[in-house]
Amino acid sequence: MTTIAIIGAGTMGRSIALSVALANMKAAVFALNEREILLAKEDIQQKLKLLKEQQVITEQEGYAITDDIYYVTSLADCVLEASFVIEAVPENLAIKQDMYAKLEGLLSAEVIIASNTSGIPSEQLIEKIIYPERFIITHFWNPAHLVPLVEMVPNKRTSERTIEKTRELLERLNKKVVTIQKEVPGFIGNRLQFALFREALTLLDEGIASKEDIDLAVTQGIGRRLPITGPLMSADFTGLDVVQSICHYLYPVLSQDTDTRQLLQQKLQDTHLGVKSLHGLYKWDEEQIQQVSQQREQMLIHFLKQDLHRKGNHHEG
Repeated sequence: MTTIAIIGAGTMGRSIALSVALANMKAAVFALNEREILLAKEDIQQKLKLLKEQQVITEQEGYAITDDIYYVTSLADCVLEASFVIEAVPENLAIKQDMYAKLEGLLSAEVIIASNTSGIPSEQLIEKIIYPERFIITHFWNPAHLVPLVEMVPNKRTSERTIEKTRELLERLNKKVVTIQKEVPGFIGNRLQFALFREALTLLDEGIASKEDIDLAVTQGIGRRLPITGPLMSADFTGLDVVQSICHYLYPVLSQDTDTRQLLQQKLQDTHLGVKSLHGLYKWDEEQIQQVSQQREQMLIHFLKQDLHRKGNHHEG
């Protein structure tokens, strides 16, 4: 596998393309128009600038990575030399199905098509596909070039060859692959993430603590341990007898909401959508957004540098 086609030049498409180039492979990125290409190039250069500042890559490596990513507005040109295709178009079933129909008219039957969907069931995605055995979901996490997790979700007809080749590619991209053996909405990551969000929103809505203290309890508490011990390993360290005792008294009082809280619904009604409207659960200004974004990215780069140090794997220009 030397050229990977990325279908979509949005936030995820750009970041996936950068992951490919960081692994010494060529990424062909399909964009709808020249403006999308310009925005993608600018964004990737900003990401490379930060990686250079943090000494993840050298100046020369940055040039080589830039050269390994090229952009086209022709779908046929994008997939012409591709050995693997990653679809990263908007989360809309009709748009995705239309794209697969176009791809199947351009690709030989052995080329794998992987979707970056974060939640559309595979059985819906493959409804109109001619070769479902070469289709698989690979859910990258944002930002894909810094977060190692990829959730790999085969459908009932995905071939073993497709699974093996997909895992091989993802591992070459230095990703940590988890396999969803039985597909469920939200896969693994979003189910865990939104279980935490539901409880956090309940604590805030019921006046148990301020939003700042709820977030602090995560970032300075369980968040400090989670990079090493996930919830199941943490349970072993706690002791399963102790965990069971806590479950008995805590489970009955945890949030069991099946819909969003009135607090969130009111925010939406007031068009308080978060950083995009400068007001959500928090109030924001551009300086705060930039500061938090940089802090988060720097922390992710810190972990990335540790991963690269362990592997001894840098981009070779």
